[in-house]
Amino acid sequence: MAIYHMQAKVVSRGSGRSAVAASAYMSCSRMYNDYDGIQHDYTRKHGLIYQEVMLPPMAPAEWKDREQLWNAVEAAEKTKDSRLAREFVVALPVELNKDSHISLLQNFIQENFVDMGMCTDFAIHDTDGHNPHAHILLTVRPLNENGTWQYKTEKEYLCVKNGEEKGFTASEYKEAQKDGWEKQYRYKAGKKKIYLTPSAAQEQGYERIDKHPKSTRYGRQNPISEQWNSDEQLCVWRANWADFTNKMLAQNQIKASIDHRSFSAQGITEQPTIHEGYIAQDMEKKGMVAERCEINRQIRADNKLLRELKAQVAKLAQAIEKSIPAIAETLEAIRNHMIFTQYHLLHNEMQKEVIHDWMYNLKPILSKYNTVKKKLKDKAAEKKTLNLQKDKTSFLNPIQHIKLNQQITTVTEEIEELKSAKEQLLFQAECSTDKDMVKLSDRYNQMMKNLETLDSQDATLKEQLEKDASAFREERFCPKSDQYTELLDARIQIRSDFRDKLIKQLKGAFGKYYDYHRRDFASNKVDYLNAEDPNLFSRRSWELEYQKKQEMRRKQPVRSKKKSRDMEL
Repeated sequence: MAIYHMQAKVVSRGSGRSAVAASAYMSCSRMYNDYDGIQHDYTRKHGLIYQEVMLPPMAPAEWKDREQLWNAVEAAEKTKDSRLAREFVVALPVELNKDSHISLLQNFIQENFVDMGMCTDFAIHDTDGHNPHAHILLTVRPLNENGTWQYKTEKEYLCVKNGEEKGFTASEYKEAQKDGWEKQYRYKAGKKKIYLTPSAAQEQGYERIDKHPKSTRYGRQNPISEQWNSDEQLCVWRANWADFTNKMLAQNQIKASIDHRSFSAQGITEQPTIHEGYIAQDMEKKGMVAERCEINRQIRADNKLLRELKAQVAKLAQAIEKSIPAIAETLEAIRNHMIFTQYHLLHNEMQKEVIHDWMYNLKPILSKYNTVKKKLKDKAAEKKTLNLQKDKTSFLNPIQHIKLNQQITTVTEEIEELKSAKEQLLFQAECSTDKDMVKLSDRYNQMMKNLETLDSQDATLKEQLEKDASAFREERFCPKSDQYTELLDARIQIRSDFRDKLIKQLKGAFGKYYDYHRRDFASNKVDYLNAEDPNLFSRRSWELEYQKKQEMRRKQPVRSKKKSRDMEL
Protein backbone atom coordinates (compact mmCIF):
# COMPACT_ATOMS: atom_id res chain seq x y z
CA MET A 1 0.00 0.00 0.00
CA ALA A 2 1.39 3.41 -0.99
CA ILE A 3 2.12 5.59 2.04
CA TYR A 4 3.35 9.17 2.40
CA HIS A 5 6.63 9.62 4.23
CA MET A 6 9.04 12.51 3.69
CA GLN A 7 11.54 13.25 6.45
CA ALA A 8 13.74 16.35 6.21
CA LYS A 9 17.04 16.55 8.11
CA VAL A 10 20.13 18.77 8.11
CA VAL A 11 23.64 17.30 8.02
CA SER A 12 25.61 19.53 10.39
CA ARG A 13 29.03 19.33 12.01
CA GLY A 14 27.40 20.63 15.17
CA SER A 15 25.54 17.31 15.50
CA GLY A 16 28.70 15.29 14.79
CA ARG A 17 27.81 14.42 11.18
CA SER A 18 29.69 14.77 7.92
CA ALA A 19 28.44 15.12 4.34
CA VAL A 20 31.06 12.64 3.10
CA ALA A 21 29.93 10.04 5.65
CA ALA A 22 26.26 10.59 4.77
CA SER A 23 26.97 10.13 1.06
CA ALA A 24 29.13 7.04 1.66
CA TYR A 25 26.39 5.49 3.80
CA MET A 26 23.59 5.94 1.30
CA SER A 27 25.71 4.90 -1.71
CA CYS A 28 27.21 1.89 0.15
CA SER A 29 30.70 2.97 -0.90
CA ARG A 30 34.11 3.81 0.54
CA MET A 31 34.94 7.54 0.69
CA TYR A 32 37.78 9.55 2.25
CA ASN A 33 37.02 12.82 4.05
CA ASP A 34 39.80 15.35 3.44
CA TYR A 35 38.47 17.62 6.23
CA ASP A 36 39.05 15.27 9.16
CA GLY A 37 41.14 12.52 7.53
CA ILE A 38 38.59 9.77 8.20
CA GLN A 39 37.77 7.07 5.66
CA HIS A 40 34.12 5.96 5.71
CA ASP A 41 33.61 2.41 4.43
CA TYR A 42 30.04 1.15 3.94
CA THR A 43 30.78 -1.34 1.15
CA ARG A 44 29.42 -4.20 3.27
CA LYS A 45 26.03 -2.53 3.67
CA HIS A 46 23.21 -4.29 1.79
CA GLY A 47 20.05 -3.01 0.15
CA LEU A 48 21.38 -0.54 -2.46
CA ILE A 49 19.18 -0.59 -5.59
CA TYR A 50 20.32 2.51 -7.50
CA GLN A 51 22.45 5.64 -6.98
CA GLU A 52 23.13 8.76 -9.05
CA VAL A 53 24.54 12.30 -8.80
CA MET A 54 22.62 15.09 -10.58
CA LEU A 55 24.24 18.52 -11.10
CA PRO A 56 23.04 21.94 -12.27
CA PRO A 57 24.67 23.38 -15.46
CA MET A 58 27.07 25.68 -13.57
CA ALA A 59 28.56 22.89 -11.39
CA PRO A 60 32.01 21.47 -12.33
CA ALA A 61 31.81 18.20 -14.27
CA GLU A 62 34.22 16.42 -11.88
CA TRP A 63 31.57 16.67 -9.16
CA LYS A 64 29.82 13.76 -10.83
CA ASP A 65 32.19 11.83 -8.57
CA ARG A 66 30.38 12.10 -5.23
CA GLU A 67 33.65 11.94 -3.27
CA GLN A 68 34.93 15.10 -4.99
CA LEU A 69 31.54 16.80 -4.65
CA TRP A 70 31.17 16.35 -0.91
CA ASN A 71 34.84 17.01 -0.18
CA ALA A 72 34.37 20.32 -2.02
CA VAL A 73 31.39 21.02 0.25
CA GLU A 74 33.43 20.14 3.35
CA ALA A 75 36.28 22.40 2.18
CA ALA A 76 33.94 25.37 1.65
CA GLU A 77 32.66 25.24 5.25
CA LYS A 78 35.12 26.50 7.86
CA THR A 79 33.32 26.51 11.21
CA LYS A 80 32.93 23.57 13.59
CA ASP A 81 29.10 23.78 13.50
CA SER A 82 28.59 24.40 9.76
CA ARG A 83 25.47 23.14 8.00
CA LEU A 84 26.88 20.91 5.26
CA ALA A 85 23.90 19.42 3.45
CA ARG A 86 20.16 18.85 3.53
CA GLU A 87 18.83 15.29 3.52
CA PHE A 88 15.42 13.94 2.59
CA VAL A 89 14.25 10.37 3.22
CA VAL A 90 11.16 9.51 1.15
CA ALA A 91 9.09 6.33 1.01
CA LEU A 92 8.58 4.87 -2.47
CA PRO A 93 5.30 3.11 -3.43
CA VAL A 94 5.67 -0.67 -3.29
CA GLU A 95 3.26 -0.92 -6.22
CA LEU A 96 5.86 0.59 -8.61
CA ASN A 97 8.83 -1.27 -10.08
CA LYS A 98 12.49 -0.23 -10.04
CA ASP A 99 12.39 1.72 -13.34
CA SER A 100 9.34 3.68 -12.18
CA HIS A 101 11.06 4.49 -8.88
CA ILE A 102 14.13 5.81 -10.72
CA SER A 103 12.05 7.85 -13.17
CA LEU A 104 9.92 9.29 -10.34
CA LEU A 105 12.99 10.40 -8.37
CA GLN A 106 14.82 11.83 -11.38
CA ASN A 107 11.83 13.94 -12.43
CA PHE A 108 11.13 15.15 -8.89
CA ILE A 109 14.79 15.99 -8.16
CA GLN A 110 15.34 17.74 -11.47
CA GLU A 111 12.34 20.07 -11.16
CA ASN A 112 12.51 20.74 -7.41
CA PHE A 113 16.22 20.79 -6.58
CA VAL A 114 18.58 20.77 -9.57
CA ASP A 115 16.65 23.48 -11.46
CA MET A 116 16.97 25.64 -8.33
CA GLY A 117 20.77 25.29 -8.41
CA MET A 118 21.39 22.45 -5.95
CA CYS A 119 23.78 19.54 -6.47
CA THR A 120 21.93 16.34 -5.65
CA ASP A 121 23.15 12.90 -4.62
CA PHE A 122 20.45 10.23 -4.23
CA ALA A 123 20.18 6.48 -3.71
CA ILE A 124 17.38 3.92 -3.54
CA HIS A 125 17.43 1.34 -0.71
CA ASP A 126 15.32 -1.77 -0.10
CA THR A 127 16.78 -4.35 2.26
CA ASP A 128 13.87 -6.81 2.47
CA GLY A 129 11.83 -6.08 -0.67
CA HIS A 130 8.99 -4.54 1.34
CA ASN A 131 10.38 -1.12 2.27
CA PRO A 132 11.62 0.76 -0.81
CA HIS A 133 12.82 4.24 0.10
CA ALA A 134 15.25 6.86 -1.16
CA HIS A 135 17.87 9.07 0.49
CA ILE A 136 18.33 12.48 -1.18
CA LEU A 137 21.38 14.57 -0.21
CA LEU A 138 21.42 18.26 -1.30
CA THR A 139 23.96 21.07 -1.15
CA VAL A 140 22.89 24.09 0.91
CA ARG A 141 25.31 26.71 -0.48
CA PRO A 142 24.30 28.34 -3.84
CA LEU A 143 26.67 28.33 -6.84
CA ASN A 144 27.88 31.21 -8.98
CA GLU A 145 27.71 31.02 -12.78
CA ASN A 146 31.42 30.10 -12.89
CA GLY A 147 30.91 27.12 -10.56
CA THR A 148 32.27 28.71 -7.38
CA TRP A 149 30.41 28.78 -4.09
CA GLN A 150 28.37 31.80 -3.03
CA TYR A 151 28.20 33.06 0.54
CA LYS A 152 25.46 31.73 2.84
CA THR A 153 25.51 34.78 5.09
CA GLU A 154 27.16 38.19 4.72
CA LYS A 155 28.31 40.61 7.41
CA GLU A 156 25.69 43.29 8.08
CA TYR A 157 26.88 46.51 9.75
CA LEU A 158 24.47 48.52 11.89
CA CYS A 159 24.94 52.14 10.81
CA VAL A 160 23.40 55.35 12.17
CA LYS A 161 22.11 58.50 10.53
CA ASN A 162 20.13 61.21 12.39
CA GLY A 163 19.34 58.80 15.22
CA GLU A 164 18.06 56.07 12.86
CA GLU A 165 19.80 52.67 12.84
CA LYS A 166 19.92 50.53 9.69
CA GLY A 167 21.85 47.48 8.47
CA PHE A 168 24.12 47.50 5.40
CA THR A 169 26.41 44.92 3.84
CA ALA A 170 29.97 45.89 2.85
CA SER A 171 28.98 46.62 -0.75
CA GLU A 172 25.85 48.55 0.29
CA TYR A 173 27.80 50.63 2.81
CA LYS A 174 29.96 52.19 0.10
CA GLU A 175 26.86 53.91 -1.32
CA ALA A 176 25.25 54.52 2.08
CA GLN A 177 28.39 56.27 3.34
CA LYS A 178 27.91 58.93 0.68
CA ASP A 179 24.44 59.62 2.10
CA GLY A 180 25.78 60.23 5.61
CA TRP A 181 25.46 56.81 7.20
CA GLU A 182 28.24 55.97 9.70
CA LYS A 183 29.39 52.74 11.30
CA GLN A 184 29.32 52.40 15.08
CA TYR A 185 32.27 51.37 17.24
CA ARG A 186 32.65 50.61 20.93
CA TYR A 187 33.99 53.47 23.05
CA LYS A 188 34.79 53.82 26.73
CA ALA A 189 32.65 56.46 28.43
CA GLY A 190 33.77 56.55 32.05
CA LYS A 191 33.10 53.10 33.46
CA LYS A 192 30.65 52.23 30.69
CA LYS A 193 31.22 50.87 27.20
CA ILE A 194 28.91 52.26 24.53
CA TYR A 195 28.53 52.19 20.73
CA LEU A 196 28.97 55.56 18.98
CA THR A 197 29.85 56.84 15.53
CA PRO A 198 33.44 58.19 15.17
CA SER A 199 32.15 61.74 14.69
CA ALA A 200 30.01 61.67 17.83
CA ALA A 201 32.80 60.08 19.87
CA GLN A 202 35.32 62.68 18.67
CA GLU A 203 33.12 65.53 19.87
CA GLN A 204 33.01 64.04 23.38
CA GLY A 205 36.61 62.89 23.42
CA TYR A 206 35.93 59.20 23.97
CA GLU A 207 38.57 56.54 23.33
CA ARG A 208 37.81 53.65 20.98
CA ILE A 209 38.41 50.23 22.59
CA ASP A 210 37.40 47.89 19.74
CA LYS A 211 38.22 48.00 16.05
CA HIS A 212 35.21 45.89 15.04
CA PRO A 213 32.11 47.87 14.05
CA LYS A 214 28.68 47.02 15.44
CA SER A 215 26.88 44.38 13.36
CA THR A 216 23.91 42.04 13.50
CA ARG A 217 24.45 38.75 15.33
CA TYR A 218 24.00 36.34 12.41
CA GLY A 219 24.52 38.63 9.43
CA ARG A 220 22.31 38.80 6.37
CA GLN A 221 21.37 35.51 4.79
CA ASN A 222 21.81 34.89 1.08
CA PRO A 223 18.33 35.36 -0.51
CA ILE A 224 18.67 32.00 -2.32
CA SER A 225 19.69 30.18 0.87
CA GLU A 226 16.91 31.96 2.75
CA GLN A 227 14.37 30.60 0.27
CA TRP A 228 15.80 27.06 0.45
CA ASN A 229 15.73 27.12 4.27
CA SER A 230 12.21 28.55 4.62
CA ASP A 231 9.29 26.57 6.03
CA GLU A 232 7.19 27.66 3.06
CA GLN A 233 9.61 26.02 0.60
CA LEU A 234 9.59 22.80 2.64
CA CYS A 235 5.78 22.73 2.42
CA VAL A 236 6.03 23.19 -1.36
CA TRP A 237 8.48 20.28 -1.65
CA ARG A 238 6.23 18.05 0.49
CA ALA A 239 3.20 18.84 -1.67
CA ASN A 240 5.18 18.35 -4.89
CA TRP A 241 6.39 14.90 -3.78
CA ALA A 242 2.78 13.81 -3.29
CA ASP A 243 1.81 15.22 -6.72
CA PHE A 244 4.73 13.57 -8.55
CA THR A 245 4.06 10.23 -6.83
CA ASN A 246 0.33 10.28 -7.57
CA LYS A 247 1.04 11.16 -11.21
CA MET A 248 3.42 8.19 -11.52
CA LEU A 249 0.85 5.87 -9.90
CA ALA A 250 -1.80 7.10 -12.35
CA GLN A 251 0.55 6.55 -15.31
CA ASN A 252 0.99 2.94 -14.21
CA GLN A 253 -2.82 2.57 -13.84
CA ILE A 254 -2.57 1.90 -10.11
CA LYS A 255 -5.61 2.88 -8.06
CA ALA A 256 -3.73 4.33 -5.09
CA SER A 257 -2.72 7.80 -3.96
CA ILE A 258 -0.87 9.55 -1.14
CA ASP A 259 -1.54 12.85 0.63
CA HIS A 260 1.06 15.10 2.27
CA ARG A 261 -1.45 16.76 4.57
CA SER A 262 -2.00 15.77 8.21
CA PHE A 263 -5.08 13.79 9.27
CA SER A 264 -6.71 16.92 10.70
CA ALA A 265 -6.09 18.88 7.49
CA GLN A 266 -7.64 16.02 5.49
CA GLY A 267 -10.66 15.94 7.82
CA ILE A 268 -9.77 12.45 9.07
CA THR A 269 -10.80 11.93 12.68
CA GLU A 270 -8.72 8.78 13.16
CA GLN A 271 -5.64 8.96 15.35
CA PRO A 272 -2.34 8.57 13.44
CA THR A 273 0.07 5.85 14.51
CA ILE A 274 3.57 6.66 15.75
CA HIS A 275 6.88 5.62 14.19
CA GLU A 276 7.93 2.25 15.61
CA GLY A 277 11.50 1.92 14.37
CA TYR A 278 13.53 -1.21 13.68
CA ILE A 279 14.50 -1.70 17.35
CA ALA A 280 10.86 -2.06 18.46
CA GLN A 281 10.07 -4.32 15.50
CA ASP A 282 13.05 -6.57 16.31
CA MET A 283 11.84 -6.83 19.90
CA GLU A 284 8.41 -7.93 18.67
CA LYS A 285 9.97 -10.56 16.37
CA LYS A 286 11.83 -11.99 19.38
CA GLY A 287 8.56 -12.33 21.31
CA MET A 288 9.01 -9.26 23.52
CA VAL A 289 6.41 -6.50 23.87
CA ALA A 290 7.66 -3.12 22.63
CA GLU A 291 6.00 -0.03 24.10
CA ARG A 292 5.76 1.75 20.73
CA CYS A 293 4.21 -1.29 19.04
CA GLU A 294 1.78 -1.68 21.95
CA ILE A 295 0.71 1.96 21.57
CA ASN A 296 0.18 1.44 17.82
CA ARG A 297 -1.94 -1.65 18.49
CA GLN A 298 -4.14 0.37 20.80
CA ILE A 299 -4.38 3.19 18.25
CA ARG A 300 -5.39 0.72 15.52
CA ALA A 301 -8.02 -0.79 17.79
CA ASP A 302 -9.39 2.69 18.52
CA ASN A 303 -9.42 3.56 14.83
CA LYS A 304 -11.14 0.28 13.96
CA LEU A 305 -13.81 0.95 16.57
CA LEU A 306 -14.20 4.50 15.27
CA ARG A 307 -14.62 3.24 11.68
CA GLU A 308 -17.21 0.71 12.83
CA LEU A 309 -19.06 3.43 14.71
CA LYS A 310 -19.02 5.70 11.65
CA ALA A 311 -20.25 2.88 9.42
CA GLN A 312 -22.98 2.08 11.90
CA VAL A 313 -24.04 5.71 12.15
CA ALA A 314 -24.16 5.97 8.35
CA LYS A 315 -26.19 2.76 8.18
CA LEU A 316 -28.62 4.00 10.80
CA ALA A 317 -28.98 7.29 8.94
CA GLN A 318 -30.30 5.37 5.94
CA ALA A 319 -32.88 3.62 8.12
CA ILE A 320 -36.15 5.13 9.24
CA GLU A 321 -35.58 8.80 9.94
CA LYS A 322 -35.30 9.38 13.68
CA SER A 323 -37.15 6.18 14.65
CA ILE A 324 -36.97 5.13 18.29
CA PRO A 325 -35.06 1.84 17.62
CA ALA A 326 -32.55 3.69 15.42
CA ILE A 327 -32.02 6.39 18.06
CA ALA A 328 -31.63 3.72 20.75
CA GLU A 329 -28.96 1.88 18.75
CA THR A 330 -27.13 5.14 17.99
CA LEU A 331 -27.12 6.16 21.65
CA GLU A 332 -25.86 2.75 22.78
CA ALA A 333 -23.18 2.74 20.07
CA ILE A 334 -21.97 6.20 21.10
CA ARG A 335 -22.07 5.14 24.76
CA ASN A 336 -20.01 2.03 23.93
CA HIS A 337 -17.40 4.15 22.18
CA MET A 338 -17.30 6.58 25.09
CA ILE A 339 -16.81 3.71 27.57
CA PHE A 340 -14.01 2.31 25.39
CA THR A 341 -12.35 5.75 25.26
CA GLN A 342 -12.77 6.24 29.01
CA TYR A 343 -11.37 2.75 29.65
CA HIS A 344 -8.38 3.65 27.47
CA LEU A 345 -7.83 6.80 29.56
CA LEU A 346 -8.00 4.78 32.79
CA HIS A 347 -5.61 2.19 31.33
CA ASN A 348 -3.17 4.96 30.41
CA GLU A 349 -3.52 6.41 33.91
CA MET A 350 -2.64 3.01 35.37
CA GLN A 351 0.38 2.76 33.04
CA LYS A 352 1.54 6.23 34.05
CA GLU A 353 1.21 5.38 37.74
CA VAL A 354 3.33 2.26 37.24
CA ILE A 355 5.94 4.24 35.31
CA HIS A 356 5.95 7.06 37.91
CA ASP A 357 6.41 4.57 40.76
CA TRP A 358 9.24 2.82 38.91
CA MET A 359 10.94 6.11 38.09
CA TYR A 360 10.41 7.43 41.65
CA ASN A 361 12.18 4.41 43.11
CA LEU A 362 14.95 4.37 40.50
CA LYS A 363 15.74 8.11 40.31
CA PRO A 364 17.60 8.41 43.64
CA ILE A 365 19.58 5.24 42.87
CA LEU A 366 20.66 6.58 39.46
CA SER A 367 21.50 9.97 40.97
CA LYS A 368 23.62 8.41 43.73
CA TYR A 369 25.24 6.04 41.23
CA ASN A 370 26.27 8.89 38.92
CA THR A 371 27.62 10.87 41.89
CA VAL A 372 29.61 7.87 43.17
CA LYS A 373 30.88 7.10 39.68
CA LYS A 374 32.07 10.70 39.24
CA LYS A 375 33.77 10.69 42.65
CA LEU A 376 35.38 7.35 41.81
CA LYS A 377 36.73 8.78 38.57
CA ASP A 378 38.08 11.86 40.36
CA LYS A 379 39.73 9.75 43.07
CA ALA A 380 41.31 7.46 40.47
CA ALA A 381 42.74 10.54 38.72
CA GLU A 382 43.96 11.89 42.08
CA LYS A 383 45.67 8.58 42.87
CA LYS A 384 47.32 8.56 39.46
CA THR A 385 48.61 12.11 40.04
CA LEU A 386 49.98 11.16 43.47
CA ASN A 387 51.75 8.12 42.00
CA LEU A 388 53.35 10.33 39.35
CA GLN A 389 54.48 12.77 42.04
CA LYS A 390 55.90 9.86 44.03
CA ASP A 391 57.80 8.56 40.98
CA LYS A 392 59.28 12.01 40.40
CA THR A 393 60.24 12.53 44.07
CA SER A 394 63.85 11.76 44.85
CA PHE A 395 64.71 8.98 47.31
CA LEU A 396 66.84 11.54 49.09
CA ASN A 397 63.58 13.15 50.29
CA PRO A 398 62.07 10.37 52.51
CA ILE A 399 59.68 12.72 54.33
CA GLN A 400 57.98 13.63 51.08
CA HIS A 401 57.82 9.91 50.18
CA ILE A 402 56.13 9.08 53.46
CA LYS A 403 53.66 11.92 53.04
CA LEU A 404 52.78 10.83 49.50
CA ASN A 405 52.40 7.19 50.62
CA GLN A 406 49.98 8.30 53.33
CA GLN A 407 47.96 10.31 50.80
CA ILE A 408 47.92 7.38 48.36
CA THR A 409 46.77 5.02 51.12
CA THR A 410 43.98 7.41 52.11
CA VAL A 411 42.84 7.82 48.51
CA THR A 412 42.98 4.03 47.99
CA GLU A 413 40.74 3.49 51.03
CA GLU A 414 38.33 6.12 49.73
CA ILE A 415 38.30 4.39 46.33
CA GLU A 416 37.52 1.03 47.95
CA GLU A 417 34.72 2.65 49.95
CA LEU A 418 33.29 4.21 46.81
CA LYS A 419 33.52 0.86 45.02
CA SER A 420 31.57 -0.75 47.84
CA ALA A 421 28.94 2.00 47.62
CA LYS A 422 28.80 1.50 43.85
CA GLU A 423 28.34 -2.28 44.24
CA GLN A 424 25.54 -1.66 46.74
CA LEU A 425 23.79 0.68 44.30
CA LEU A 426 24.18 -1.88 41.52
CA PHE A 427 22.58 -4.48 43.82
CA GLN A 428 19.70 -2.10 44.64
CA ALA A 429 19.13 -1.52 40.93
CA GLU A 430 19.29 -5.28 40.27
CA CYS A 431 22.25 -4.79 37.93
CA SER A 432 25.51 -6.70 37.78
CA THR A 433 27.74 -4.46 35.64
CA ASP A 434 28.13 -0.82 34.62
CA LYS A 435 26.73 -1.72 31.19
CA ASP A 436 23.52 -2.92 32.83
CA MET A 437 23.31 0.41 34.67
CA VAL A 438 23.75 2.31 31.40
CA LYS A 439 20.95 0.26 29.87
CA LEU A 440 18.80 0.99 32.93
CA SER A 441 19.52 4.71 32.55
CA ASP A 442 18.56 4.52 28.86
CA ARG A 443 15.36 2.75 29.86
CA TYR A 444 14.66 5.51 32.39
CA ASN A 445 14.99 8.12 29.62
CA GLN A 446 12.75 6.02 27.37
CA MET A 447 10.12 5.88 30.12
CA MET A 448 10.15 9.68 30.28
CA LYS A 449 9.44 9.77 26.55
CA ASN A 450 6.69 7.18 27.02
CA LEU A 451 5.06 9.45 29.62
CA GLU A 452 5.07 12.32 27.11
CA THR A 453 3.51 10.01 24.49
CA LEU A 454 0.81 8.90 26.92
CA ASP A 455 0.05 12.52 27.85
CA SER A 456 -0.33 13.41 24.18
CA GLN A 457 -2.55 10.37 23.63
CA ASP A 458 -4.68 11.31 26.66
CA ALA A 459 -5.27 14.79 25.24
CA THR A 460 -6.52 13.26 21.98
CA LEU A 461 -8.74 10.77 23.81
CA LYS A 462 -10.26 13.48 26.02
CA GLU A 463 -11.01 15.58 22.95
CA GLN A 464 -12.71 12.56 21.33
CA LEU A 465 -14.68 11.92 24.53
CA GLU A 466 -16.01 15.47 24.50
CA LYS A 467 -17.08 15.13 20.86
CA ASP A 468 -18.89 11.86 21.62
CA ALA A 469 -20.62 13.41 24.65
CA SER A 470 -21.82 16.30 22.48
CA ALA A 471 -23.14 13.85 19.85
CA PHE A 472 -24.84 11.81 22.58
CA ARG A 473 -26.65 14.84 23.99
CA GLU A 474 -27.76 15.93 20.53
CA GLU A 475 -29.11 12.48 19.70
CA ARG A 476 -30.72 12.00 23.10
CA PHE A 477 -33.01 15.00 22.74
CA CYS A 478 -34.23 14.09 19.24
CA PRO A 479 -37.42 12.26 20.36
CA LYS A 480 -40.39 14.05 21.88
CA SER A 481 -40.83 14.13 25.66
CA ASP A 482 -43.66 11.57 25.56
CA GLN A 483 -41.35 9.09 23.79
CA TYR A 484 -38.66 8.99 26.52
CA THR A 485 -40.12 5.88 28.18
CA GLU A 486 -40.33 4.08 24.84
CA LEU A 487 -36.71 5.07 24.08
CA LEU A 488 -35.61 3.86 27.52
CA ASP A 489 -37.30 0.49 26.99
CA ALA A 490 -35.70 0.13 23.55
CA ARG A 491 -32.24 0.84 24.99
CA ILE A 492 -32.75 -1.65 27.84
CA GLN A 493 -33.63 -4.40 25.33
CA ILE A 494 -30.43 -3.96 23.32
CA ARG A 495 -28.02 -2.99 26.11
CA SER A 496 -26.92 -6.55 26.94
CA ASP A 497 -25.91 -7.15 23.30
CA PHE A 498 -23.92 -3.92 23.24
CA ARG A 499 -22.29 -4.81 26.57
CA ASP A 500 -21.14 -8.16 25.16
CA LYS A 501 -19.78 -6.43 22.07
CA LEU A 502 -17.93 -3.87 24.22
CA ILE A 503 -16.35 -6.61 26.36
CA LYS A 504 -15.17 -8.40 23.22
CA GLN A 505 -13.65 -5.19 21.85
CA LEU A 506 -11.92 -4.40 25.15
CA LYS A 507 -10.46 -7.90 25.40
CA GLY A 508 -9.31 -7.72 21.78
CA ALA A 509 -7.63 -4.34 22.28
CA PHE A 510 -6.10 -4.77 25.76
CA GLY A 511 -5.70 -8.56 25.94
CA LYS A 512 -4.39 -9.75 29.29
CA TYR A 513 -4.59 -6.20 30.68
CA TYR A 514 -8.40 -6.23 30.47
CA ASP A 515 -10.02 -5.55 33.87
CA TYR A 516 -13.78 -5.73 34.39
CA HIS A 517 -13.55 -3.47 37.47
CA ARG A 518 -12.00 -0.78 35.29
CA ARG A 519 -14.73 -1.36 32.70
CA ASP A 520 -17.48 -0.83 35.31
CA PHE A 521 -15.74 2.29 36.59
CA ALA A 522 -15.48 3.63 33.02
CA SER A 523 -19.21 2.91 32.51
CA ASN A 524 -20.13 4.85 35.65
CA LYS A 525 -17.97 7.81 34.60
CA VAL A 526 -19.57 7.88 31.14
CA ASP A 527 -23.10 7.74 32.60
CA TYR A 528 -22.20 10.62 34.91
CA LEU A 529 -20.79 12.57 31.96
CA ASN A 530 -24.01 11.96 29.97
CA ALA A 531 -26.16 12.93 33.00
CA GLU A 532 -27.82 9.50 33.06
CA ASP A 533 -28.91 7.65 36.22
CA PRO A 534 -27.89 3.95 36.18
CA ASN A 535 -30.47 3.26 38.91
CA LEU A 536 -33.22 4.43 36.58
CA PHE A 537 -32.17 1.80 34.04
CA SER A 538 -32.03 -0.87 36.78
CA ARG A 539 -35.48 -0.05 38.12
CA ARG A 540 -37.04 0.09 34.66
CA SER A 541 -35.32 -3.15 33.68
CA TRP A 542 -36.72 -4.84 36.82
CA GLU A 543 -40.18 -3.50 36.04
CA LEU A 544 -40.09 -4.87 32.47
CA GLU A 545 -38.87 -8.24 33.72
CA TYR A 546 -41.65 -8.33 36.32
CA GLN A 547 -44.30 -7.42 33.72
CA LYS A 548 -42.96 -10.13 31.43
CA LYS A 549 -43.26 -12.78 34.18
CA GLN A 550 -46.79 -11.66 35.08
CA GLU A 551 -47.81 -11.86 31.43
CA MET A 552 -46.41 -15.39 31.18
CA ARG A 553 -48.34 -16.46 34.28
CA ARG A 554 -51.60 -15.12 32.90
CA LYS A 555 -51.10 -17.03 29.67
CA GLN A 556 -50.45 -20.38 31.42
CA PRO A 557 -53.59 -22.71 31.58
CA VAL A 558 -55.02 -23.54 35.03
CA ARG A 559 -54.16 -27.12 36.01
CA SER A 560 -57.16 -29.25 37.24
CA LYS A 561 -56.70 -31.15 40.49
CA LYS A 562 -56.84 -34.98 40.15
CA LYS A 563 -58.55 -36.90 42.88
CA SER A 564 -56.72 -39.84 44.26
CA ARG A 565 -58.34 -43.25 43.74
CA ASP A 566 -57.58 -44.09 47.33
CA MET A 567 -59.83 -41.29 48.46
CA GLU A 568 -62.79 -42.57 46.42
CA LEU A 569 -64.97 -44.90 48.47
